Amino acid sequence: MAKSSASFVCQSCGASTSKWSGRCESCGEWNTIVEEKPLSAGPASKSLGAARGRAVALTDLASTESPPPRTVSGVAEFDRVLGGGLVPASAVLVGGDPGIGKSTLLLQAAAHFARQGLKTLYVSGEEASAQVRMRAQRLGLADAPVKLAAETNLRDILTTLEEERPGLAIIDSIQTMWADNVDSAPGSVSQVRAAAHELVTFAKRRGMAVILVGHVTKEGQIAGPRVVEHMVDTVLYFEGERGHQFRILRAVKNRFGPADEIGVFEMTGGGLSEVANPSALFLSDREDPAPGATVFAGIEGTRPVLVEFQCLVAPSPLSQPRRSVLGWDGGRLAMILAVLEARCGIPFAGLDVYLNVAGGMRVSEPAADLAVACALLSAREDVAIPRDTVVFGEISLSGALRPVGQTENRLKEAQKLGFTTAIAPARSKAGEKPGLALKSYAGLAGFVGDMFGAG
Repeated sequence: MAKSSASFVCQSCGASTSKWSGRCESCGEWNTIVEEKPLSAGPASKSLGAARGRAVALTDLASTESPPPRTVSGVAEFDRVLGGGLVPASAVLVGGDPGIGKSTLLLQAAAHFARQGLKTLYVSGEEASAQVRMRAQRLGLADAPVKLAAETNLRDILTTLEEERPGLAIIDSIQTMWADNVDSAPGSVSQVRAAAHELVTFAKRRGMAVILVGHVTKEGQIAGPRVVEHMVDTVLYFEGERGHQFRILRAVKNRFGPADEIGVFEMTGGGLSEVANPSALFLSDREDPAPGATVFAGIEGTRPVLVEFQCLVAPSPLSQPRRSVLGWDGGRLAMILAVLEARCGIPFAGLDVYLNVAGGMRVSEPAADLAVACALLSAREDVAIPRDTVVFGEISLSGALRPVGQTENRLKEAQKLGFTTAIAPARSKAGEKPGLALKSYAGLAGFVGDMFGAG
């Protein structure tokens, strides 16, 4: 009988090869290829079809089931990102930069869940119990009925969870967990995958919710195999700049609620405080109207958020001008510059361009195209946009302005904050708003000619 050969599988992208190498040829990641033995092809597997198993219960698409029950923590922003609360037997993965506040957020969430009557166990693999207690005292949470442990041995943790039977277990972090049945160092791909699989399986089997903290790489991705993100039900990213007090909890995957939902927090001396109205906070420190500043009416998940784009255009002493972007996609900035030159005859050659989203916010939706173009032109022409004007719309490569979704919600948020003028693409579906004038344009050239007298 031919001997079955082992295969080598990349733990990042899943590509399979016949021999080991230090770098995966498919995704380019280093030290992610491990050996995996194939399933046995012996008599047992050959006779698998002859042995009858248990019939699987089938349902149809018309079946109706009640939504899963949820436990509300009382932290409105955290519950919003989870989709309305914590679902039993769910697995949540939280990632973020070092020192951004992940442990602080989850310790506060653990205290709130425990005070709501949910038995909560917090397992720290990075800090001693005394350090966690000191943080709890600083945050005013020392009286919360949270069970605390400092351990990295996965077998001991699972035994403790079996005996304690909590409703919620927080593991901080998954990269520090060590499974003694896996022959590799803690933090390796094999260890992270094995530990995550054991914890998620245990949570599903026992009806316990589990929250895993994950480190991130320098590219901003959660470290370890991508299969961990597929194992869990919800993936959250905790974002923010250390120089700003704002922190944003963003859902990039959620099986029990909307993805791309955000929760906004403010870092204070007493921990993280939730922000009920992010738009007012992001625009609270606005200066007098200045060239290059434009307010964008965006949508994050189900929530309208108004943020300010700031742009600076200056002559460049370099042969290749600089393009610096913070909080937005640099590729889309290059596209907007090309459209302005090709369709409107406004070149930016020989000019450095600096673009920033105020407050440390990250914007990803294409609806910000028109606001970015407005900020660019305002900085280039040294013309200030009126303080009470908001802008949104998508720009196509032909120079046309395309309508975007949820126009009604964007305008309502702008009206609530006192804006009197909104600039949007034509054919935008929006009703009349008392006190809010809507200016519509079909193309970028018409917008440029009306606002800046060019195009």
